[in-house]
Amino acid sequence: LPERDRTELKRRKLLVEVTLKSYWIRKGSAFSTAVARPETELTPEMIATGSWRQLPFKPYNFSSLGLPPACGHLHPLLKVRSELRQIFLEMG
Repeated sequence: LPERDRTELKRRKLLVEVTLKSYWIRKGSAFSTAVARPETELTPEMIATGSWRQLPFKPYNFSSLGLPPACGHLHPLLKVRSELRQIFLEMG
């Protein structure tokens, strides 16, 4: 379509332009149908047999935060001490 006709049809909302994207997917050199899970722990048996040399290990993540503690409470004596301190601060 000429540009003038295309803009006229767009203005009248009779034309909608659609962009199509396509991708080509090919098997790479590391393609495998089996999922190999990397080892997470080094055991004494692996060291004794020497099998750890051929096994893939999961890399360490030193920037992870870890799990927060499940629960926690103040010691009863610390509670009493903070209450006494608050009483003395209110008294001046």
